[in-house]
Amino acid sequence: MKAMMHEVKPVVEKVFEHLHTHPEISWQEVETTRYLKEFLEAEGFQVEAFEDSTGLVVTVGSGRPCVGLRADIDALWQEVDGEYKANHSCGHDAHMTLAVGTLLVLKKMGIPKKGSLKVIFQPAEEKGTGALSFVDKGVVDDIDYLYGVHLRPIQEFGNGYASAAILHGSAKMIRGNIQGTDAHGARPHEGQNAIEVMAQLVHAIRSIHVNPMIPHSAKMTMFQAGGESANIIPGTAVFSIDVRAQTNEAMDVLFAHVSNAIESVAELAGVGITYETTAEIAAAEVDDTAVSFMAKAIEETVGEEFLVPPIVTPGGEDFHYYTLKRPSVKATMLGLGCDLAPGLHHPAMTFNRDSLLTGIEILARTVQHTFEQLE
Repeated sequence: MKAMMHEVKPVVEKVFEHLHTHPEISWQEVETTRYLKEFLEAEGFQVEAFEDSTGLVVTVGSGRPCVGLRADIDALWQEVDGEYKANHSCGHDAHMTLAVGTLLVLKKMGIPKKGSLKVIFQPAEEKGTGALSFVDKGVVDDIDYLYGVHLRPIQEFGNGYASAAILHGSAKMIRGNIQGTDAHGARPHEGQNAIEVMAQLVHAIRSIHVNPMIPHSAKMTMFQAGGESANIIPGTAVFSIDVRAQTNEAMDVLFAHVSNAIESVAELAGVGITYETTAEIAAAEVDDTAVSFMAKAIEETVGEEFLVPPIVTPGGEDFHYYTLKRPSVKATMLGLGCDLAPGLHHPAMTFNRDSLLTGIEILARTVQHTFEQLE
């Protein structure tokens, strides 16, 4: 397989460079989709695109068993050198490249010999809605095993190391509105001070206690009230709350407490508070057998001493909706060490690009082992 990696290296480097320099944000990955479609069709792959969505699916072979590989394709919108722009600071350019390279290597290996391989290039991971849209399209209905990949920051482990599972946490983003009445600064009794209401809500959220053995947090991340006139007591405000828990069960409990806190403060203050969940991510549900296939591939590629235990992270990933919504899908996600620094989502994020070939080899071996066990 090392010889195959050498053969695909120039192509992999070219694909990454294009994707890295042409980032597009969630649900706007039009040119990214077009580039991948044209490139993969030129390589002889069967590609399915969608009229109502960005993203695409490559299918090799037919029937069962069916093994899947998923890559996310969107970039972040952030300030880079004083200018807001689309930026691949989460590594999705690398994830796409890894999927493309894996397809090329598996093609050279003649895999699958039986059944089918599906490679999913999914939009809008950063919005937490891309996986759900592909679930609704039936993209994973016939998949038996599904694998994902995510670059890991240097704070977890360095280049050459890899993990056979990433245990992401659950997350919910809440956006709300306080509807009170403005009042003159000299007559506070004639209105409701939205700032004081928010202070009560912050205290109520900080007073929430759930199982301390399970990592979790709930915190205010945005609050806006008032204007330029210092003698007006603002009665209205908008706010955001970030809620996270390491398991889906803990999230259910925590979110119920946060909802109760909002409603209790509204009743106590005599104001209306409306809120909605604007984004949510499910916690990881990994399959032990899938993990074992990937662990074997990691050991064969980099050595047993470079296989690290599953990574527990409070970060979120909509990849896990595939297993949550379709329990028949057995899945895990490769954590790829690559000396990524300063960190994920940092505008100046960089990583060791040599790790792309390592990741491709691990993923190709994982798919190979899975087919061997299912045939």
